[in-house]
Amino acid sequence: MVLPPEEGRGLTTSLTRVLVATAVPAERDAVAEAFPGPVRERTLPGAVVHRTADGPDLIAAGVGPALAAASTAAALTAAALDGRPYALVVCAGIGGGFVPDAPLGSLVVADAITAADLGAETAEGFLPVTELGFGTVTHHPPASLAAAAAAASGARTGTVLTVSTVTGTAARADTLRARHPRALAEGMEGFGVAEAAAAQGVPVLEIRAVSNPVGPRDRAAWRIGDALAALTDGFGKLAPVLESWNQHDQ
Repeated sequence: MVLPPEEGRGLTTSLTRVLVATAVPAERDAVAEAFPGPVRERTLPGAVVHRTADGPDLIAAGVGPALAAASTAAALTAAALDGRPYALVVCAGIGGGFVPDAPLGSLVVADAITAADLGAETAEGFLPVTELGFGTVTHHPPASLAAAAAAASGARTGTVLTVSTVTGTAARADTLRARHPRALAEGMEGFGVAEAAAAQGVPVLEIRAVSNPVGPRDRAAWRIGDALAALTDGFGKLAPVLESWNQHDQ
């Protein structure tokens, strides 16, 4: 149940300083299901924040790294100006898994969030933007937090790639795995969310529920419902870990 702003006043939560950024409302709502109770909606310039009664704040940040970064930055800035800055940002959602290491329905927690296609194609192959002398291509969540989140949720831990184009061929999947041998999953928002968090000095975590294999595009083989259910279940198990981090950073 979503309450209008005036009816939601007075809600208190144990995770009010944790922001969860998903791509689309279906993912946001799957996370919210792990925290039953009323939800207060707040509209900001650039983002709509859903504040759960017993859990974190949630935003459907949009598809792709650019929009996800912009929406996350808007929510982070608003919280900081309100005098209640977030202690942690979690990018969450469904995504592709590199089989057999990340099978359908499994959870992946990132220990590295990497922009897989940010760079330049050359005659010698792909060059990441860092080798061109600019920026970064990887953000690392706090190691202890990633390990605790994986242990609590039963997730696998590895690199989660951020792509601007979803992989649709076996050749592309093989290229990504050759370039990033620790990759377990791909999504489209993690690096953008991480960039926004890093700009404001906020740690980040990424969690993906695997809905489809990375490779040839076969919509009939996707298990979106199962992945959303896994996301709900995973966040239910993650709540104590997030609460501990939230309290530790007070």
